Amino acid sequence: AATLRKTVLERLIVEKIQLQNAEQEGVTVSNKELDKIIGDIAAKNKLTVAELKVKIAATGSTYDRYRQMLRDDVIISRYREREVEGKIKISDAEVDNFISDRNRAVAGGGKPARSTPAAKGEPEEIDVAQIFIPADASAGAGAQAEAKKKAESLLREARGDIDFLQLGAMAAKDNPKIKFQELGYRTPDRLPQLFYEAVRNTGGGQVANAVVKSPAGYHVLKVLDRRALVAGAPEPQQAAPQESATTPQNIMVTQTLSRHILLRSRAGLTDQDAERRLAGYRDQVRAKTADFGELAKKYSEDGSAANGGNLGWMGPGDLVPEFDQAMNRLQIGEVSNPVKTEFGWHLIQVLERREAQLTLEKQRQFARAAIRERKFEQAYQDWLRELRDTATVKIINADDPAASPR
Repeated sequence: AATLRKTVLERLIVEKIQLQNAEQEGVTVSNKELDKIIGDIAAKNKLTVAELKVKIAATGSTYDRYRQMLRDDVIISRYREREVEGKIKISDAEVDNFISDRNRAVAGGGKPARSTPAAKGEPEEIDVAQIFIPADASAGAGAQAEAKKKAESLLREARGDIDFLQLGAMAAKDNPKIKFQELGYRTPDRLPQLFYEAVRNTGGGQVANAVVKSPAGYHVLKVLDRRALVAGAPEPQQAAPQESATTPQNIMVTQTLSRHILLRSRAGLTDQDAERRLAGYRDQVRAKTADFGELAKKYSEDGSAANGGNLGWMGPGDLVPEFDQAMNRLQIGEVSNPVKTEFGWHLIQVLERREAQLTLEKQRQFARAAIRERKFEQAYQDWLRELRDTATVKIINADDPAASPR
């Protein structure tokens, strides 16, 4: 209990430091912006704002407190984006080298080469990857249990023959909140303490024995490699690009051919009206009294209407998350229930699926995103550590709730 209290207190202190610094730097969120964010949260949960307020009250909290916590979260996110994410630079050479490394892994049978392990007592570096399932302390018991269940399911799958990167990509595709990160080679002191304790005795290529719980959520960890620390050795991403760097990598993805009917959000068309109209079209198609393509031509408000709503072949990340998730749950020929996205309401039908190799351009996008994730994690931890080290913190009574820094 004391350890948990200390962990939570430290998180609150760092949060407070970020909020104070953000205020000094002029980072804000307006009431209008906050109202829109809350409205979007309610809509995604198929609630009105009034119904959301009732749900919040049922948790024992208040709407004003919820609103303030949300405001703080948005301010911290914007401050972090400006101070960390906005300053991350990725060179073309780093992208080339990332692709080259993946190519060599594929040429070697899909498994990364193992480095020379450190001798007993010798300094080492550990390359750890994680699949992160968010569920912070503000999540209800049901959400916590669901996140833990998902993490344990992913851990069981990770122990099988499936590639960890592929597993993480599939999990993130099903739920965009789930994140896959390869942290890159780090000495133990540069890893989060919880992570190092979990993988201390885990060999290269092995998955950690148990799911790791942190204040932010659940983590499934895999040690990709362990190697002896060589003084002055360059970081892997800084190595010179190889001649084979631009050779297409054998990364296969599932592409889906689908079509849709879109009713755009606008004045005079309520969500209930749009959902009801699309449900009617769905029932006609399922009863085979109407053709989906003809309905799309007649009623869809998207540019694809003239082509029967056909969107062409789409891969992971090509469409907005809500659409992508609904589409991926459908069997070939199946028609979805009405789906709400930022563009309006959709009815979706899957026509065909295929396995396709990523184009070189897509590979470079993938590589750049993976490098950014890796760099962000390191830069973010360094930034937090610097904030904490340069701040003056006075804790009057750690056991007194009134002394909370938030």
